[in-house]
Amino acid sequence: MSKHKVHITELALRDAHQSLLATRMRTEDMVPIAEKMEKAGFWSIEMWGGATFDSCVRFLNEDPWERVRTLKKLMPTTPFQMLLRGQNLIGYRHYADDLVVRFVELSAEAGIDVFRVFDALNDIRNLKTSLEAVKKVGKHAEGTISYTISPVHNTKMFVDMGVELEKMGCDTICIKDMAGLLAPEPAYELISSLKEKVSIPLHLHSHCTSGYANFTYMKAIEAGIDILDCTISSLSQGTAHPPTETIIAMLKGTKHDTGIDLDTAIEVGNYFAGVRKKYKKYESAFTGVDVNILKSQIPGGMISNLESQLKQSGAIDKIDEVLKEVPKVRKDLGYPPLVTPTSQIVGTQAVLNVITGERYKMISKESREVLRGNYGKLPAEPDKELQTKVLEGKKPTVCRPADNIEPELEKMRAELSGKSDEDVMVHALFPQLSESYYKNRGTMPEGFFDEEPSDSDGAKQSDRGVYTVTVDGKAYNVSIQEGATDGAPAVAIPATNAKATAPVSAGASCSTEADGTPIPAPLPGNIWKILKSEGDAVDEGDVIMIMEAMKMENDIVAPCSGTVAQILVSTGDKVHTGQHLAIIGA
Repeated sequence: MSKHKVHITELALRDAHQSLLATRMRTEDMVPIAEKMEKAGFWSIEMWGGATFDSCVRFLNEDPWERVRTLKKLMPTTPFQMLLRGQNLIGYRHYADDLVVRFVELSAEAGIDVFRVFDALNDIRNLKTSLEAVKKVGKHAEGTISYTISPVHNTKMFVDMGVELEKMGCDTICIKDMAGLLAPEPAYELISSLKEKVSIPLHLHSHCTSGYANFTYMKAIEAGIDILDCTISSLSQGTAHPPTETIIAMLKGTKHDTGIDLDTAIEVGNYFAGVRKKYKKYESAFTGVDVNILKSQIPGGMISNLESQLKQSGAIDKIDEVLKEVPKVRKDLGYPPLVTPTSQIVGTQAVLNVITGERYKMISKESREVLRGNYGKLPAEPDKELQTKVLEGKKPTVCRPADNIEPELEKMRAELSGKSDEDVMVHALFPQLSESYYKNRGTMPEGFFDEEPSDSDGAKQSDRGVYTVTVDGKAYNVSIQEGATDGAPAVAIPATNAKATAPVSAGASCSTEADGTPIPAPLPGNIWKILKSEGDAVDEGDVIMIMEAMKMENDIVAPCSGTVAQILVSTGDKVHTGQHLAIIGA
């Protein structure tokens, strides 16, 4: 019997809790089990990248770099793996080459050994700089094929990409099935075809959302897969991954024996069963099999975020409508694979289309950039009418997008004099969040483990009802708190001393009244930049401010021509759906 050992990458510290618990697991809950995980014998432990860096900065007040160093001290011999979005790094736009190179260097210094590098569009040009940087620092470069299904994607396309990845010097190739769309027979065909064309090991990543993954892994083993991504049983299934212990037991004593100690893996699973209970309020409702994913194609880590966003918007009843809108938006944008950042871009645009009541009434900055070619070459032609609207007479980008980006690192170092390169990188990736992060780093976020569920911005669900009302000519943002006794006053925060009209819905026509027309927030989010001042003249469609929602930038525009009568918010403010942001006067 010829041996063909199947190796295991354990995902409990990254993708498992990203998929099931909105990426909220804190380092303090990883430390107690780290030494036990070190003894198990995993090929690698994926513990960084993806949304974990973002979550540390945005929600946890944790230093993401310190997480790597802390855990590496406890697991010095097990390779640490991260998910890197090619030219997007772990952010949501393309960054200059000098930032990409420095990020890889810092990550390697912190303790990352295996870099799984992918591009959301499978544009191989967007992988070049990061893969070269990984090889230069002497680490393991894993090139990635983002698997998806569409009228334009096929086995030959993926195999051709695999051949190119091997030519680029990759040490392994990962088939990244981020939405659980890879069925057993297509998996066998794809892996067998790749095995005929490339000589480096193949790694398979999938999610259980559709119910395929457990069966797909069996066919992958038959086809000769070398490494499987699994997660410990207590954090498996649902939108997560096949269970580690089951795969170990299934292959024990066969020619594919993983060599991992089952008893140790079971101990790890028992530990995380207790940890999971702490994060109950962050758990997605999608914990079983959802065959609708075969139509919407939303990856595991995105479903809980969409659900949370709609809850905050008071529109959770529209979840089915949003899920139906996602594939329509995907087609309009040229059939991009739905993986970060394109999953967020398509998902956010679908939410905007549903909540505003009109498709593409409001287009996020990132959706515009996709249509302009600034994320790379799309798999198919996008909707021509929509692209023409966004291009505004200009031509789309056809070169590697990063070729048009000037070096950024030295400029940011100068702007943040005295900050370490790690802190500079936080600002480069998340400029909207960096100031708050520097201030709050190391503190426990308020209400993080409260029993009452909080939204992703930290606001209690009972505090969502925010309205703007006028009393004696003064405008107030009023929060109606759930559970107040009869006669108890609402919490009122003066918005301004000037007059304001009654609330209007997003996209409403401009008021002809002298008081002016308020602009409501279409989604809950944070005010990032205010571009106009009171007294400024504006035309219909002019951008008044930029709001960050669902990690995307959204322009808040003037619904009509006039003068900015009032700005009702400040930079950094958290706002709720329907809350008035500004008023346009005649």
